Amino acid sequence: MPERVRSGLENLIAHGHPWTRGTRLGLLCNPASVGPDFHHARHLLARRFPGALVRLFSPQHGFFAEKQDNMVESDHLRDPDTGLPVFSLYGATRMPTDAMLDGVDVLLVDLLDVGTRVYTFATTLAYCMQAARRRGTRILVLDRPNPVGGLVVEGNLLDPRWSSFVGPYPIPMRHGLTMGELARLFNAHFGIGCRLEVVPMGGWQRGMHYRDTGLPWVLPSPNLPTPEAAAVYPGQVLWEGTNASEGRGTALPFELCGAPDWNPTGLLEALGGPSLPGAVLRPCVFEPTSGKNAGRSCRGFQLHVTRPREFRPFGTSLRLLQAVIRCHGDAFAWKAPPYEYELDKAPIDLIIGDGELRRRLESLEPLEDLERSWEDPLRRFDDLRRRFFLYPP
Repeated sequence: MPERVRSGLENLIAHGHPWTRGTRLGLLCNPASVGPDFHHARHLLARRFPGALVRLFSPQHGFFAEKQDNMVESDHLRDPDTGLPVFSLYGATRMPTDAMLDGVDVLLVDLLDVGTRVYTFATTLAYCMQAARRRGTRILVLDRPNPVGGLVVEGNLLDPRWSSFVGPYPIPMRHGLTMGELARLFNAHFGIGCRLEVVPMGGWQRGMHYRDTGLPWVLPSPNLPTPEAAAVYPGQVLWEGTNASEGRGTALPFELCGAPDWNPTGLLEALGGPSLPGAVLRPCVFEPTSGKNAGRSCRGFQLHVTRPREFRPFGTSLRLLQAVIRCHGDAFAWKAPPYEYELDKAPIDLIIGDGELRRRLESLEPLEDLERSWEDPLRRFDDLRRRFFLYPP
């Protein structure tokens, strides 16, 4: 077992950075912004750089990660521990205003991303970088592990016509980058052009999944309570765009999926059995207490990842989704807008990042053909992302 990974936060506390000398600091964070002993970043930074921390910022789900669902906004508040103002970047605005950044020389970003294009923390990072470029504020990303590893990329690249808060740039669903590497990609390749530096991790290897890092897991959002939920999220998030439950309102969000009218036995027959590469679909019944199908018994599956390095979450969930369309097309439906502030576009198109792919799924086009159609763009992205690696493969 390799030595425990050291986060960018831990390295900044230990070694400092030229940009933290005599400057006023802002911090974009949430409850997962912790050191190895679970002490929060704002407390660690306040002790390490006395008087320097002047503003706090929070992403989707709120400063305390208490907001459960999409489009549940957070208000600005005052942190009861430090007395610092906390500006919500998921409320009246999703991009920092000039007034919010006034008096901030360097904005520290310490967020745990989960390696998936639609997870909005990366978009919030991009918006902060755009605002920082306009004002001349510097961005210092404190890097953290990609919970699903940094070797594999998966899925179609987002079509820019479907750019949204759940995908501003044409990258695949599973991008295989850390938050710091994403920032470098956004800044150079997608032309943001802000003053950016990254405090890298120590000891992280691209083949690591989160349980390999030795770091504590604090849920980055209410429905990713464990690394196991994060492992399936790059595929299971597709159910958000349907009338089926993605397990919200249960103890196993995203690991569970189902609906009252599913027939698990028939679905497994359509899939050729319960075993898929790196995972097993276990039939089960669950009853959400909130969200879709709340208070109704749903028949479906728990997705158990048995071999993380072989598991392909996006491909796995696409196969199950198409089996549901084939077997339960009369009861299955795509969720209607709005979704993440898009009022007209179908949520599934925003999640997939391509309006045509939904129609191809509906027509039951073989998934092998679908995957073949994005092989070349995915290969080009894989080549591109390597230019921004901070950690060699």
